[in-house]
Amino acid sequence: MADTYNDPFKGVWHYRSFLNDAGNTTPDNLLFGEGMFTFTASPVGTLAGTADFGGGLTMKFRGATALGNPMSLRFQGTGTGTTNKDWVYDYVGWLVPAWPNGVNQVEAIVGSVVRTMPHNHGQAPAGVVVSFYAVRKS
Repeated sequence: MADTYNDPFKGVWHYRSFLNDAGNTTPDNLLFGEGMFTFTASPVGTLAGTADFGGGLTMKFRGATALGNPMSLRFQGTGTGTTNKDWVYDYVGWLVPAWPNGVNQVEAIVGSVVRTMPHNHGQAPAGVVVSFYAVRKS
């Protein structure tokens, strides 16, 4: 039987990623991706889940978590939709610790993502790195 615990990442998270372009100060021009991440209950040290970016653009996640302060996760997403099967992205992130004096703090994950493989017939090159955050929805 697999170890079970109160998985801090399990649930639905609203995800947004942004280009790391210091010369561009218009937030709308920095948005790289947006969607919903769903992490399923997983044994200690593992991570599994899916993403839905809308329009049939979906992904499957596999990876690892590490307990600590802050808790961390590292995972790879691969495309599962009919038009994004060539997507491969790698993510690393940290669960933002609760502030002792925080008011109505929502759980959040912050991190970085890299496009591991090119897609869209070379129009989306490998190696692009962006920052992301995800806030818990449920």
